Amino acid sequence: QVQLVESGGGLVQAGGSLRLSCAASGSTIGNYATGWFRQSPGKEREFVAAISRSGVMTVTVYADSVKGRFIASRDNAKNTMYLQMNTLKPDDTALYYCAARNGVSAARGSMEYNYWGQGTQVTVSS
Repeated sequence: QVQLVESGGGLVQAGGSLRLSCAASGSTIGNYATGWFRQSPGKEREFVAAISRSGVMTVTVYADSVKGRFIASRDNAKNTMYLQMNTLKPDDTALYYCAARNGVSAARGSMEYNYWGQGTQVTVSS
């Protein structure tokens, strides 16, 4: 079983950048498919990005709303996953969660993930 702890959230002006980290413990993060989700007050949890389990070909997928601005990555040696967020907009303001699932594919549905971090707040001011 893997435990996940996010860090790196904060307050940033529109157009700025932040990098979120998610440190894994208890198991090797490369053995899981991983994802990033976000949730704003009054809204459902929203898919942001996902990476398939490490293998011959690793696949990364993004929500249309962040494609070209956000980059998801994973460093198996450091047992950590990252979300580099560039050209941030006020609409990106949310509580961001990292997650891991026992499957192989980069899934977009939150129900497919088995393990979750506690979340880190990102606030983008206009």
